[in-house]
Amino acid sequence: MSFRIGRSWNWPGKRCDRGEKGAFLYDRYILSCSEWLLYAGQGICACAAVSYVFYRNAAVFFLFLPAGILYPLYKKRELKKRRKEELKRQFKEAVLMLSSSLAAGYSMENSFSQAEIQLRELYGERAMMADEFSDMRRQLSLNRTLEELWSDFADRSGVEEIRSFALILRSARRNGGRMGAVISHIAEIIGGKLQVQEEIRTMTAQKQFEQKIMNLLPILIVLYVDVTSPGFFDSMYETTVGRIVMTVCLAVYAGAYVLAGRMLEIEI
Repeated sequence: MSFRIGRSWNWPGKRCDRGEKGAFLYDRYILSCSEWLLYAGQGICACAAVSYVFYRNAAVFFLFLPAGILYPLYKKRELKKRRKEELKRQFKEAVLMLSSSLAAGYSMENSFSQAEIQLRELYGERAMMADEFSDMRRQLSLNRTLEELWSDFADRSGVEEIRSFALILRSARRNGGRMGAVISHIAEIIGGKLQVQEEIRTMTAQKQFEQKIMNLLPILIVLYVDVTSPGFFDSMYETTVGRIVMTVCLAVYAGAYVLAGRMLEIEI
């Protein structure tokens, strides 16, 4: 199901759009004015550092400047990815809570209500799944089917695990399966997968930090040598051969930056 973009809505640091039905579109992220200024400033500073370290030429800085100004568009994708990861974590907890309530004999609406309360206690204002459960509970009272509500949510979320949950739930409803047992089984399977993802993310967190340090190290070394030994690199900026060498170094540096980032992206 597709949704037309409507007005924007904002969690603290987690901006997204609403569709024409008022539903949250997690696959879209709106940068605020302050975020545009912040990330554009970071991009411009990065362009200035690269042009100084590798070329010492103002013309090169202005050549790189558009990339720095457009850096917020790259950052936007990263922020959207972070929000989806947060949604995944909340989804895992939410489904486990829902399964526990159903196993205890609560009705579907009461299970949503209990899970919503626990999610708000756990995540506070960041409780995206609590908002979704609140809306599902309201829609169930308007005689919408459970599988239809989960399908809508799965389409808006852009998260593969939620889509899988919605598909299995729809199939179980059509075949007359017991909702409590079905949701409990799905929660166990998907929860295990998400748990593995979280463990991998935890194990790679230190490596990601080390990667950021290593990305800055070449620039810091050049700046240190330049401060302690003025003129040491002059031949690299004033001769044709030197400029070619620095261009090759920049290409290698950029390639290493991209490669290091991809090596730490582990998908399950």
